[in-house]
Amino acid sequence: MKFPRTHVTLPRALGAAAAVVSLAFLTACGAPGSAGGGDGGSTSAGGSDLATCEAVPGDELVVLEDDQQLQTVDNIIPAINAAAVEGDDTLIPLLDSVSAALDTDTLIGLNKAVDVDRRTSAEVAEEFVADAGLDNPEQSGSGEIVVGAADFAESATLGTIYATVLNAAGYDAEVTTIGNREAYLPALEDGKQVQVIPEYVGTLTEFINKDVNGADAEPVASSDLDATVEGLTGLGEEVGLVFGQPSPAQDQNAFAVTKAFADENGVATLSELAETCGGLVLGGPPECTERPFCQPGLEETYGLEFAEFRSLDAGGPLTKSALTQGEVTLGLVFSSDGSLTPSE
Repeated sequence: MKFPRTHVTLPRALGAAAAVVSLAFLTACGAPGSAGGGDGGSTSAGGSDLATCEAVPGDELVVLEDDQQLQTVDNIIPAINAAAVEGDDTLIPLLDSVSAALDTDTLIGLNKAVDVDRRTSAEVAEEFVADAGLDNPEQSGSGEIVVGAADFAESATLGTIYATVLNAAGYDAEVTTIGNREAYLPALEDGKQVQVIPEYVGTLTEFINKDVNGADAEPVASSDLDATVEGLTGLGEEVGLVFGQPSPAQDQNAFAVTKAFADENGVATLSELAETCGGLVLGGPPECTERPFCQPGLEETYGLEFAEFRSLDAGGPLTKSALTQGEVTLGLVFSSDGSLTPSE
Protein backbone atom coordinates (compact mmCIF):
# COMPACT_ATOMS: atom_id res chain seq x y z
CA MET A 1 0.00 0.00 0.00
CA LYS A 2 1.32 3.40 -0.96
CA PHE A 3 2.02 6.34 1.28
CA PRO A 4 -0.64 9.07 0.91
CA ARG A 5 -0.19 11.13 -2.23
CA THR A 6 0.46 14.84 -1.98
CA HIS A 7 -0.51 17.51 -4.48
CA VAL A 8 2.97 17.93 -5.93
CA THR A 9 4.59 16.04 -8.76
CA LEU A 10 6.11 12.87 -7.36
CA PRO A 11 8.86 10.67 -8.86
CA ARG A 12 7.92 7.04 -9.42
CA ALA A 13 9.88 3.88 -10.32
CA LEU A 14 9.77 1.88 -13.56
CA GLY A 15 8.86 -1.57 -12.22
CA ALA A 16 11.82 -3.91 -12.55
CA ALA A 17 14.01 -1.49 -14.46
CA ALA A 18 16.03 1.42 -13.16
CA ALA A 19 14.78 4.87 -14.20
CA VAL A 20 16.53 8.20 -14.54
CA VAL A 21 15.09 11.58 -13.65
CA SER A 22 16.46 15.06 -14.18
CA LEU A 23 15.92 17.18 -11.11
CA ALA A 24 17.64 20.42 -12.05
CA PHE A 25 14.40 22.32 -11.52
CA LEU A 26 14.27 21.54 -7.82
CA THR A 27 14.85 24.23 -5.25
CA ALA A 28 17.31 23.63 -2.47
CA CYS A 29 16.02 22.36 0.84
CA GLY A 30 17.22 23.45 4.26
CA ALA A 31 20.63 23.13 5.77
CA PRO A 32 21.91 19.63 6.57
CA GLY A 33 19.99 18.18 9.45
CA SER A 34 17.12 20.66 9.25
CA ALA A 35 14.63 18.09 8.00
CA GLY A 36 15.35 15.31 10.40
CA GLY A 37 18.35 15.89 12.63
CA GLY A 38 21.98 14.94 12.31
CA ASP A 39 24.71 16.30 10.08
CA GLY A 40 24.92 16.16 6.31
CA GLY A 41 27.04 13.00 5.91
CA SER A 42 26.32 9.37 6.62
CA THR A 43 27.74 7.91 9.77
CA SER A 44 29.67 4.74 10.50
CA ALA A 45 28.04 1.40 9.81
CA GLY A 46 28.91 0.36 13.35
CA GLY A 47 29.79 -3.32 13.66
CA SER A 48 29.04 -4.10 10.01
CA ASP A 49 31.73 -5.49 7.72
CA LEU A 50 30.34 -3.34 4.91
CA ALA A 51 31.98 -0.09 3.94
CA THR A 52 30.07 3.09 4.69
CA CYS A 53 28.87 4.47 1.37
CA GLU A 54 28.61 8.23 1.46
CA ALA A 55 25.80 9.94 -0.44
CA VAL A 56 26.91 11.33 -3.80
CA PRO A 57 25.20 14.52 -5.05
CA GLY A 58 23.84 14.59 -8.59
CA ASP A 59 21.00 15.95 -10.72
CA GLU A 60 19.80 12.53 -11.91
CA LEU A 61 18.14 9.83 -9.85
CA VAL A 62 17.97 6.13 -10.53
CA VAL A 63 15.35 3.91 -8.94
CA LEU A 64 16.79 0.69 -7.53
CA GLU A 65 14.92 -2.43 -8.54
CA ASP A 66 12.79 -3.98 -5.78
CA ASP A 67 14.14 -7.39 -6.74
CA GLN A 68 12.80 -9.18 -3.65
CA GLN A 69 9.34 -7.64 -4.09
CA LEU A 70 8.98 -5.79 -0.82
CA GLN A 71 6.21 -3.57 -2.19
CA THR A 72 2.65 -4.66 -2.76
CA VAL A 73 1.36 -4.40 -6.31
CA ASP A 74 -0.47 -1.18 -7.17
CA ASN A 75 -1.53 -1.65 -10.77
CA ILE A 76 -4.21 0.61 -12.20
CA ILE A 77 -7.62 -1.13 -12.20
CA PRO A 78 -11.15 0.05 -13.07
CA ALA A 79 -13.46 -0.08 -10.05
CA ILE A 80 -17.16 -0.17 -10.94
CA ASN A 81 -20.43 -0.08 -9.02
CA ALA A 82 -21.92 -3.57 -9.42
CA ALA A 83 -25.44 -2.30 -10.09
CA ALA A 84 -24.15 -0.12 -12.94
CA VAL A 85 -23.13 -3.14 -15.02
CA GLU A 86 -26.27 -5.20 -14.53
CA GLY A 87 -27.53 -5.94 -18.03
CA ASP A 88 -24.60 -4.05 -19.58
CA ASP A 89 -22.04 -6.26 -21.31
CA THR A 90 -20.13 -3.34 -22.82
CA LEU A 91 -18.96 -1.13 -19.96
CA ILE A 92 -16.29 -3.39 -18.44
CA PRO A 93 -14.77 -4.50 -21.78
CA LEU A 94 -14.38 -0.84 -22.77
CA LEU A 95 -12.59 -0.07 -19.50
CA ASP A 96 -10.45 -3.18 -19.98
CA SER A 97 -9.34 -1.81 -23.35
CA VAL A 98 -7.88 1.17 -21.51
CA SER A 99 -6.06 -1.13 -19.06
CA ALA A 100 -4.53 -3.05 -21.97
CA ALA A 101 -3.24 0.17 -23.56
CA LEU A 102 -1.41 1.37 -20.43
CA ASP A 103 1.97 0.42 -19.03
CA THR A 104 4.18 2.26 -16.56
CA ASP A 105 6.19 4.05 -19.25
CA THR A 106 2.97 5.25 -20.88
CA LEU A 107 1.65 6.43 -17.52
CA ILE A 108 4.88 8.36 -16.93
CA GLY A 109 4.37 10.05 -20.29
CA LEU A 110 0.79 11.01 -19.45
CA ASN A 111 1.87 12.44 -16.10
CA LYS A 112 4.73 14.35 -17.73
CA ALA A 113 2.34 15.94 -20.22
CA VAL A 114 0.14 17.23 -17.39
CA ASP A 115 2.52 17.83 -14.48
CA VAL A 116 5.64 18.99 -16.33
CA ASP A 117 4.42 20.26 -19.71
CA ARG A 118 1.36 21.85 -18.05
CA ARG A 119 -1.22 20.51 -20.51
CA THR A 120 -4.76 19.75 -19.36
CA SER A 121 -5.93 16.24 -18.49
CA ALA A 122 -8.66 16.61 -21.15
CA GLU A 123 -6.11 17.38 -23.89
CA VAL A 124 -3.81 14.57 -22.83
CA ALA A 125 -6.64 12.04 -22.51
CA GLU A 126 -8.07 12.84 -25.95
CA GLU A 127 -4.65 12.51 -27.56
CA PHE A 128 -3.92 9.23 -25.78
CA VAL A 129 -7.27 7.70 -26.75
CA ALA A 130 -6.72 8.62 -30.41
CA ASP A 131 -3.10 7.43 -30.48
CA ALA A 132 -4.05 4.13 -28.81
CA GLY A 133 -6.85 3.55 -31.30
CA LEU A 134 -9.52 3.61 -28.60
CA ASP A 135 -11.62 6.37 -30.19
CA ASN A 136 -13.53 4.02 -32.49
CA PRO A 137 -14.47 1.02 -30.33
CA GLU A 138 -16.26 -1.97 -31.81
CA GLN A 139 -18.57 -2.14 -28.79
CA SER A 140 -21.42 0.30 -28.32
CA GLY A 141 -23.37 1.27 -25.24
CA SER A 142 -25.77 3.83 -23.90
CA GLY A 143 -26.80 5.56 -20.71
CA GLU A 144 -25.30 8.08 -18.33
CA ILE A 145 -22.04 7.23 -16.56
CA VAL A 146 -20.23 9.41 -14.04
CA VAL A 147 -16.53 8.64 -13.72
CA GLY A 148 -15.03 9.72 -10.41
CA ALA A 149 -11.46 10.88 -9.86
CA ALA A 150 -9.31 11.55 -6.82
CA ASP A 151 -7.85 15.01 -6.30
CA PHE A 152 -4.49 14.51 -8.02
CA ALA A 153 -3.54 14.82 -11.66
CA GLU A 154 -2.89 11.17 -12.48
CA SER A 155 -6.35 10.13 -11.31
CA ALA A 156 -7.97 13.01 -13.22
CA THR A 157 -6.18 12.01 -16.43
CA LEU A 158 -7.10 8.34 -16.07
CA GLY A 159 -10.71 9.21 -15.27
CA THR A 160 -10.88 11.46 -18.32
CA ILE A 161 -9.48 8.65 -20.49
CA TYR A 162 -12.23 6.34 -19.20
CA ALA A 163 -14.90 8.93 -19.96
CA THR A 164 -13.49 9.67 -23.43
CA VAL A 165 -13.55 5.99 -24.39
CA LEU A 166 -17.07 5.53 -23.02
CA ASN A 167 -18.32 8.57 -24.92
CA ALA A 168 -16.78 7.23 -28.13
CA ALA A 169 -18.82 4.05 -27.61
CA GLY A 170 -22.11 5.93 -27.23
CA TYR A 171 -22.37 6.50 -23.48
CA ASP A 172 -23.06 9.91 -21.98
CA ALA A 173 -20.03 10.01 -19.67
CA GLU A 174 -18.59 12.82 -17.56
CA VAL A 175 -15.83 13.12 -14.96
CA THR A 176 -16.20 14.52 -11.46
CA THR A 177 -13.46 15.00 -8.84
CA ILE A 178 -14.37 13.78 -5.35
CA GLY A 179 -11.42 14.32 -3.02
CA ASN A 180 -9.69 11.37 -1.41
CA ARG A 181 -10.60 7.69 -1.11
CA GLU A 182 -12.46 8.25 2.15
CA ALA A 183 -14.80 10.55 0.23
CA TYR A 184 -15.13 8.90 -3.18
CA LEU A 185 -15.28 5.20 -2.28
CA PRO A 186 -18.59 5.45 -0.37
CA ALA A 187 -20.00 7.35 -3.36
CA LEU A 188 -18.87 4.56 -5.70
CA GLU A 189 -20.31 1.87 -3.45
CA ASP A 190 -23.62 3.75 -3.34
CA GLY A 191 -23.58 4.18 -7.11
CA LYS A 192 -25.88 7.19 -7.28
CA GLN A 193 -23.24 9.90 -7.78
CA VAL A 194 -20.41 7.86 -9.29
CA GLN A 195 -20.32 4.56 -11.16
CA VAL A 196 -16.66 4.16 -12.22
CA ILE A 197 -13.29 5.18 -10.71
CA PRO A 198 -9.67 4.38 -11.71
CA GLU A 199 -8.10 2.67 -8.71
CA TYR A 200 -4.91 0.99 -7.48
CA VAL A 201 -5.01 -2.75 -6.78
CA GLY A 202 -3.03 -3.08 -3.55
CA THR A 203 -4.04 0.17 -1.89
CA LEU A 204 -7.74 -0.37 -2.60
CA THR A 205 -7.57 -3.99 -1.45
CA GLU A 206 -6.25 -3.02 1.97
CA PHE A 207 -8.61 -0.04 2.27
CA ILE A 208 -11.66 -2.27 1.77
CA ASN A 209 -10.10 -5.08 3.82
CA LYS A 210 -9.77 -2.84 6.86
CA ASP A 211 -13.23 -1.39 6.31
CA VAL A 212 -14.83 -4.84 6.12
CA ASN A 213 -12.66 -6.83 8.51
CA GLY A 214 -11.35 -4.20 10.94
CA ALA A 215 -8.18 -2.16 11.35
CA ASP A 216 -6.18 -5.19 12.51
CA ALA A 217 -7.25 -7.44 9.63
CA GLU A 218 -4.62 -9.73 8.14
CA PRO A 219 -3.30 -8.15 4.91
CA VAL A 220 -4.77 -9.41 1.65
CA ALA A 221 -2.60 -7.39 -0.77
CA SER A 222 0.87 -8.68 -1.62
CA SER A 223 3.48 -8.57 -4.38
CA ASP A 224 1.45 -11.25 -6.23
CA LEU A 225 -0.87 -9.44 -8.66
CA ASP A 226 -3.18 -12.37 -9.41
CA ALA A 227 -3.63 -13.25 -5.74
CA THR A 228 -4.23 -9.62 -4.80
CA VAL A 229 -6.83 -9.13 -7.54
CA GLU A 230 -8.55 -12.32 -6.42
CA GLY A 231 -8.68 -10.99 -2.86
CA LEU A 232 -9.91 -7.60 -4.07
CA THR A 233 -12.66 -9.25 -6.10
CA GLY A 234 -13.94 -11.12 -3.05
CA LEU A 235 -13.85 -7.99 -0.89
CA GLY A 236 -15.59 -6.02 -3.64
CA GLU A 237 -18.52 -8.43 -3.57
CA GLU A 238 -19.11 -7.48 0.07
CA VAL A 239 -19.38 -3.74 -0.71
CA GLY A 240 -21.12 -3.81 -4.09
CA LEU A 241 -18.12 -3.34 -6.38
CA VAL A 242 -16.80 -5.20 -9.40
CA PHE A 243 -13.51 -4.68 -11.23
CA GLY A 244 -12.08 -4.75 -14.72
CA GLN A 245 -8.71 -6.14 -15.69
CA PRO A 246 -5.62 -4.68 -13.99
CA SER A 247 -3.32 -2.66 -16.21
CA PRO A 248 0.42 -3.37 -16.48
CA ALA A 249 0.86 0.27 -15.38
CA GLN A 250 1.82 0.67 -11.72
CA ASP A 251 2.09 3.57 -9.30
CA GLN A 252 3.80 2.24 -6.19
CA ASN A 253 6.47 2.99 -3.58
CA ALA A 254 10.05 2.80 -4.81
CA PHE A 255 13.52 3.85 -3.60
CA ALA A 256 16.05 5.97 -5.43
CA VAL A 257 19.71 7.01 -5.24
CA THR A 258 21.54 9.49 -7.45
CA LYS A 259 22.88 8.10 -10.70
CA ALA A 260 26.33 9.24 -9.56
CA PHE A 261 25.99 7.10 -6.42
CA ALA A 262 24.76 4.08 -8.39
CA ASP A 263 27.62 4.37 -10.89
CA GLU A 264 30.26 4.88 -8.20
CA ASN A 265 29.12 1.85 -6.21
CA GLY A 266 27.92 -0.37 -9.07
CA VAL A 267 24.39 -0.92 -7.75
CA ALA A 268 21.12 -1.30 -9.68
CA THR A 269 18.98 -3.27 -7.22
CA LEU A 270 18.18 -3.00 -3.54
CA SER A 271 19.86 -6.37 -2.98
CA GLU A 272 23.08 -5.10 -4.56
CA LEU A 273 22.91 -2.02 -2.36
CA ALA A 274 22.54 -4.19 0.74
CA GLU A 275 25.50 -6.35 -0.31
CA THR A 276 27.72 -3.34 -1.05
CA CYS A 277 26.97 -0.53 1.36
CA GLY A 278 26.51 0.10 5.05
CA GLY A 279 26.01 3.36 6.93
CA LEU A 280 23.22 4.55 4.63
CA VAL A 281 21.07 7.62 5.26
CA LEU A 282 17.41 7.06 4.42
CA GLY A 283 15.00 9.88 3.58
CA GLY A 284 11.21 9.69 3.53
CA PRO A 285 8.00 10.65 5.32
CA PRO A 286 7.93 10.53 9.13
CA GLU A 287 5.88 7.30 9.09
CA CYS A 288 8.65 5.51 7.17
CA THR A 289 10.32 4.33 10.37
CA GLU A 290 7.18 2.35 11.28
CA ARG A 291 5.70 1.27 7.94
CA PRO A 292 6.48 -2.30 6.81
CA PHE A 293 6.91 -1.06 3.22
CA CYS A 294 9.57 1.46 4.26
CA GLN A 295 12.49 1.30 6.72
CA PRO A 296 11.46 -1.87 8.63
CA GLY A 297 10.85 -3.72 5.37
CA LEU A 298 14.12 -2.54 3.84
CA GLU A 299 15.96 -3.78 6.91
CA GLU A 300 14.13 -7.09 7.27
CA THR A 301 13.71 -8.05 3.60
CA TYR A 302 17.01 -6.75 2.24
CA GLY A 303 19.22 -6.45 5.33
CA LEU A 304 19.95 -2.82 4.52
CA GLU A 305 21.91 -1.01 7.25
CA PHE A 306 20.95 2.57 8.06
CA ALA A 307 23.03 4.92 10.15
CA GLU A 308 20.38 7.64 10.08
CA PHE A 309 16.84 8.47 9.02
CA ARG A 310 15.87 11.93 7.74
CA SER A 311 12.20 12.89 8.15
CA LEU A 312 11.22 14.52 4.83
CA ASP A 313 8.15 13.81 2.67
CA ALA A 314 6.53 11.01 0.64
CA GLY A 315 8.36 11.27 -2.65
CA GLY A 316 8.03 15.04 -2.78
CA PRO A 317 10.46 17.93 -3.34
CA LEU A 318 12.14 17.61 0.07
CA THR A 319 13.17 14.02 -0.59
CA LYS A 320 14.22 14.76 -4.18
CA SER A 321 16.29 17.74 -3.14
CA ALA A 322 17.93 15.87 -0.25
CA LEU A 323 18.96 13.13 -2.68
CA THR A 324 20.37 15.44 -5.33
CA GLN A 325 22.29 17.48 -2.75
CA GLY A 326 23.81 14.39 -1.17
CA GLU A 327 22.04 14.82 2.19
CA VAL A 328 20.49 11.34 2.04
CA THR A 329 21.70 8.21 0.28
CA LEU A 330 18.36 6.51 -0.39
CA GLY A 331 14.95 8.17 -0.69
CA LEU A 332 11.32 7.12 -1.07
CA VAL A 333 9.86 8.00 -4.48
CA PHE A 334 6.90 6.75 -6.59
CA SER A 335 6.87 4.74 -9.78
CA SER A 336 4.97 6.75 -12.42
CA ASP A 337 6.02 10.36 -11.89
CA GLY A 338 6.17 12.53 -14.97
CA SER A 339 9.71 13.63 -14.14
CA LEU A 340 11.09 10.15 -14.73
CA THR A 341 12.69 9.16 -17.99
CA PRO A 342 10.87 6.04 -19.32
CA SER A 343 12.93 2.86 -19.52
CA GLU A 344 14.64 2.14 -22.80
